[in-house]
Order: sequence, then C-alpha cells, then structure tokens
Amino acid sequence: MDIKTVGVVGAGQMGNGIAHIFALAGYDVLLNDISEEALTKAVALIDRNIERQVSRGKTTAEDKAAAMARIRTTTRLADLGPSDLIIEAATERETVKQAIFEDLLPHIGPHTILTSNTSSISITRLASRTDRPERFMGFHFMNPVPVMQLVELIRGIATDEPTYKTLLGVVEKLGKTAASAEDFPAFIVNRILMPMINEAVYTLYEGVGSVKSIDESLKLGANHPMGPLELADFIGLDTCLAIMNVLHDGLADTKYRPCPLLTKYVEAGWLGRKTNRGFYDYRGDVPVPTR
Repeated sequence: MDIKTVGVVGAGQMGNGIAHIFALAGYDVLLNDISEEALTKAVALIDRNIERQVSRGKTTAEDKAAAMARIRTTTRLADLGPSDLIIEAATERETVKQAIFEDLLPHIGPHTILTSNTSSISITRLASRTDRPERFMGFHFMNPVPVMQLVELIRGIATDEPTYKTLLGVVEKLGKTAASAEDFPAFIVNRILMPMINEAVYTLYEGVGSVKSIDESLKLGANHPMGPLELADFIGLDTCLAIMNVLHDGLADTKYRPCPLLTKYVEAGWLGRKTNRGFYDYRGDVPVPTR
C-alpha cells in the first residue's frame, strides 16, 4: 500500500517529533490533540527544530518551508479518518490508547493502517479492541524522534505481512532503520534498557553509590553517552516506572520489580527534566544531584 497521508494522535514530545520527520519526508501530516495550545506549541517547536537542521546543513530552507506547509492540526479526532496511516502517540496508559482507537473506528476507511507508538503495551491486546487487528502494528520511535535512528516495528499476533511490509517501506522512506520485535512486554529496547535503569536506582537506594558516582561510572566505565539516572530523568521517571510495571506484571519475574525509590520519586512528582526535578535538580544553571 502506498502511504501518502498520516494522522498523528498526540502533540507532545513524541507526537511532534513524529509529525516533524514525516512532513520532512514528504508525507501530508494531520496532527491531533485535545488541546489547541498544545498544537500551537508543537508546530512552533517543529519549526524551530527544522530551522536548527537548516542551520547545520542537514536540510534546506526550501525543504523546511515545504515540510511546514504539509502539517495541519485539528482538535477533532474524527478529522484523521481519511488518513492512510494513523500513529497514536498519546500518554503511555492503555485505557487512554484503547479509548482513542475506539473513537477513531467509526471514521476510518477500510484501507487505514492503525499503529501505536507505545514503548511497552501489548500490541495484540490493543489491536483486539479494533475492527482490523491484521492492519494494526506497534510503531515505536525513539526519543528525540528527529535524532534517533531506530524504529521498532512490533507485529501483533494477527498482523498481516502486507501491513508489515508497508511500514517497513515507510521507515526506509523516513531514512531510519527498522528493528522487528515480537509482541512481548517492552519489546527489545526497553526490555533491556529499563532493567538497567531500575538496577541503577537500586544501586542508589542501597547506598552503593551516589547519583554522580553511578552516572560517571557508566559514562566512563561503559562508554555510555549518558548515565542511567540522567537518562531516566530525560525519559521521565513516570514512564520508566510504567514500563517496569508492564515488565513485572507481564513476565511475573521478581527481577523486574520496580525499585521503591523510583516509585517514591514518582509519588513526589519528581519526574525528571519535564518537572525540573528527578535524580537531578534542573532549576539552576547546572543540574545538581538530589541524592
């Protein structure tokens, strides 16, 4: 199937990044959010981010103008109905995602492919609540979307081969690399990454090392570009906790038990960079460890 029009549900960090790369790749994009303010902010951010790419010689001013012209916004979910491909990039809560797909169903045509940008939730289960489980896939972009090269393609138990091949072609057109994953909790990247972050939080919780020593150890000792606690703050501690709970519930193995300290930070509302406090305090000029 030839994909030309793309609907993106959610204008947050992931949604605006997805709209950005699809518009630059030549797709017509309709970005949806319940908040008009969120849509306005998202378009302004996309404009700034593409301008940064222009200044670095990654794209041209002409391509930027063409990409921005391809992006439209709407607060009406039903307006996404005619899209060839719909990408749900709402908050990482299964009930929210299910409600979005249920609201979309009366408005979409038989050709529309439905996808979710979920980082951990069962694709098979989400697909089963729609009228087209064979045309439903996980389409997991990494954050920040314009920078990160990988896209996880996750087939549910009913996903058919033409749908998979179509999305493989889309990833190629975006200039990114696809990794095919089976539909098990947290897929590939987060199945490996989140337990590492959780173990780093346990290392802090048990007093083995401080925030600074843990992050420096992994940066200098394992050549990681960011320390695990710094990375957790960047991802969002609420997201890290949600994924650990998915792993713990879905695989029933105690090795995935979320660290109580991670739970405590989330309870405090210290979610990382987005709230200015997590394992680091970002309210000053330089991030300062909170433990």
